[in-house]
This record gives sequence, C-alpha cells and structure tokens, in this order.
Amino acid sequence: MGKVAAYAKLLRIPGLGGLAIPPVIGAITVGVFDLYHLFLLFVIGALSAIYGFVLNDYVDVELDRLVKELQGKPLVSGEISRKNALMISLLCMVFAFLFIFLLFKGRAVDDLRFAAVLCIVLAAVLGSFYNVYGKKVVGSDFFVAASMGFVFLFGALSFGKPNIITWIVFLLTFNNLLHMNAVEGGIKDVDHDHIMGVRNIALLSGVRVEGKKLFIPTGFKMFGMSIRLFSVFLVFTPFVFFGYSYSVWQLLILGLAASGVLFFSIKLLSLKTFDRNIIRRFIATQSFLRYSLVPIMLISMIGVMYSTALILFPMIWYLVFTPLVGEKLFRPRM
Repeated sequence: MGKVAAYAKLLRIPGLGGLAIPPVIGAITVGVFDLYHLFLLFVIGALSAIYGFVLNDYVDVELDRLVKELQGKPLVSGEISRKNALMISLLCMVFAFLFIFLLFKGRAVDDLRFAAVLCIVLAAVLGSFYNVYGKKVVGSDFFVAASMGFVFLFGALSFGKPNIITWIVFLLTFNNLLHMNAVEGGIKDVDHDHIMGVRNIALLSGVRVEGKKLFIPTGFKMFGMSIRLFSVFLVFTPFVFFGYSYSVWQLLILGLAASGVLFFSIKLLSLKTFDRNIIRRFIATQSFLRYSLVPIMLISMIGVMYSTALILFPMIWYLVFTPLVGEKLFRPRM
C-alpha cells in the first residue's frame, strides 16, 4: 500500500460521502439550499468524522496489533506513525472550527447559532469519550450515536429553528448510528473483541463465535430489530401524524427501501456461520438503503432533484474513492 492509499484508508475517504452528510441534511430540513453553505457544512461534517476515526485508531493501535485481521490498518502496519495520526486528528478539530467561523462570517451569533456551537462541542466531547473509553464502557454506543445526532443538529441550528422534520431526522440519525455501532459492529467484530478486552452490548448479550459457528441470542436480535422498526416508524410519521403532503409513488419507494433495510437486518441477525465477508456485504447493503430513507422521506418537501442528489452522492463518492484504498466494493475491511 502506498502512502496515498494508507492516508486515504486512515481518513476513511470512501465513506465520507455518507459520513459527512448529516449537517448538510440538517440545514436542508430548515430550508437551506445555498450550495456554498452546504459545502461548508459538508467539510465540517467530514472533518468531524475524520477526527473521530483517526483518534480511535490512535488510541486502539496497541489493541489492534493483537488481531491478525487488523494488521493492514495504517497505524498497525507502521505506514503512518501515531504522531502523525494524532496531529491529523487535532488539525481536523482546528480546521472544523475554522470552517465554522467561515460559516458564521458576517452573521450575528444569536441564540440558535450559539446552540449550534454548543452542539458541535458536545459532539466532540461525546465522540472523544467513545473513542478513548468506549471499548471499556458497556453502552458507549449511545454516546457516539448522540455525537452524530448533535453534528446533524449543528447543521440545522446554524440556519434556523428546528421543525418537526428536523427532530425526526435527528432521531433517525441517532438510531442509525446506534445500530451501526452496537449491532452491526458488535457482530462484525465479535470474534476478536473479547481478545481486546472489549465490553459492549453484543458481548454482554451473549453474542459469540465458537469455531465458525455464530451465536446471536434472541435478546440481541430483539434489540437490533427494535432499533430498525422504530426507524421505519419514524420515516412515515410526517405523513401519518403531522399532515405533510406526499405522493403515492413516494410512499411506495419509501416502503420498498424500508423493507430492504429490514430484510438485510434480519439476514444479518439470522446468520449461523461467522463469515466476515458476508457480514460486511450485508452491512454495506443496509448502509446504502438506510442512507436513502431520509432523502425519499423529504421528496415532497425539497423536491425530487435534491432528494435524488442526496441519495446518489454517497454512492458515487464511495464508488469513485474505494479503489484509492485498495478495497473491494461493498466489502470494507475497517
């Protein structure tokens, strides 16, 4: 792996198209469509995500060395030094606040913008706690989920007062990150988490691997599916309970996408054999379907063009940048 590929892998470049989008969607929910401001929010979202991932790799490098499959991580292999990783993480924080300054330039810092800054600070604190102590604290997945939720709220509060759609998407963002970390991550890494002394919901619930057999207790399955079902309920609430307009074809597409998320969630939770490649494939498929739910829900509010752009952008970004890190499509290794 060359240096460029090593740094692209460390920074999680292929995934940033989706990981950096929450503050952009937050702003869109309060009626912001100005590309300059949305671009600044995307950069802030990207810097926030990179800060968290690189800090996590920096903290966990010694533990990662214990696991054979993680030897290809840039810090573990030595292609990038811990010192450089820490510097990247700190610079991301500095540049995030620089871009926040550009975002607010020329506008008074009122109560909403003050709340926005408070949200991004809370996101940094919660995310940092998770990255430094998360493997030792059961339930810390709730902290990282809340962290991403606050990044989303930052985007909304930077431009206006949150509305019911904003709060629904906030809950969806929280739910999605909770499922991604606690359920998907818990299953994907169950074969080596116990070696690293990890204490998480999956291990505490009894998820384990014996040889090639994967055991997922009913309680953990119910936990995972309850998160997913609540998310499906949330995407229909604007139309069922709050009188937002919709098209029949929109609800049909939303129903199909939601069904796809539920289907692959069930497939993941029903696995009997531990095969990381299959697990990754199910996770990647869920991710793309999951990312599409909010834009489809927003069609009647922001139009087909913006919704389509929000759906396609993370996918195109992933397809373009994945070869840069030498990964196979839909089979991320980190």
